[in-house]
Amino acid sequence: MHLPINTWEQELLSLHTRLAPLFHHPGPQQRSLAYLRGLLSDVERKNGWQLAEWIGERSPDGVQHLLERARWDVDVARDILRDYVMEHLSDEHGVLIVDETGFIKKSTHSAGVQRQYSGTAGRVENSQIGVFLCYAGQSGHAFIDRALYLPKQWADDRPRCETAGIPDSVSFATKPQLAWQMPFMVRIVACAAGWSPDINRLCWRSPKMNRCGGKGRPLSERTTLWTA
Repeated sequence: MHLPINTWEQELLSLHTRLAPLFHHPGPQQRSLAYLRGLLSDVERKNGWQLAEWIGERSPDGVQHLLERARWDVDVARDILRDYVMEHLSDEHGVLIVDETGFIKKSTHSAGVQRQYSGTAGRVENSQIGVFLCYAGQSGHAFIDRALYLPKQWADDRPRCETAGIPDSVSFATKPQLAWQMPFMVRIVACAAGWSPDINRLCWRSPKMNRCGGKGRPLSERTTLWTA
C-alpha cells in the first residue's frame, strides 16, 4: 500500500486520535504524537536521546517519562492498534505470523536478559527475546501483539524479578505458550469450532526453533496461522 506523505500524516493523526484518550494530560498526549512521528522519521537510531533531539527537546527525560513512568494502558493501546490494522488490512487471504526476535543488551538487569540464542545476531548473545504476532494481508502487514520471553532462570528468581519490575503474576511460559496466550490468538482459535491448538506444534522461523514441517493451518474462514 503506497500512499502520499500527506495521506500518511492524516492516517497517523486519525490513529493518534484513538490513542490520545489513554493519556490524561495534554503533555503526554502531545509527546506521544511527536514520538510516533519520530519513529516514522529518518532518525538513524531511534533511542531516547536521538528521538528527543528530533522532537526538539534538550534531553531524553520527556521521552523516557512517556515510556517508563507516564500512566497509560499499553494493552489497551495494543487493542486499538490491532483494531485499526484489521479495519484497513483485513481480507479473506489474511494470515497470522508468529516469530521471535532478539534485542542485544550489555546490561544484566533488563527484564529477561541473559545469554541465549538471538536470531538477530545469529548466535548466543546477552539479549532479550520478544515474541511477536503479525497480521499480513494483500494490502500490507503490521505487528498486532508482543510478549517478552522470561527465561525459567529468571522466573524462578523472584527477588530479581521484583528488582526488574516484573509482577508476581508473571510466571515462566515457553515461546509458543506466549503466542497462544495473546488475546487475538485466543479469539481466533475460539472462532474455529472443533479445533484445539497444540502449542507444541507452533513453529518458528529461527533455525533453532523450527521443529515441524507444517506450512499453515486454517483457523477460520478468513484467517490462517502460518507456522513458517
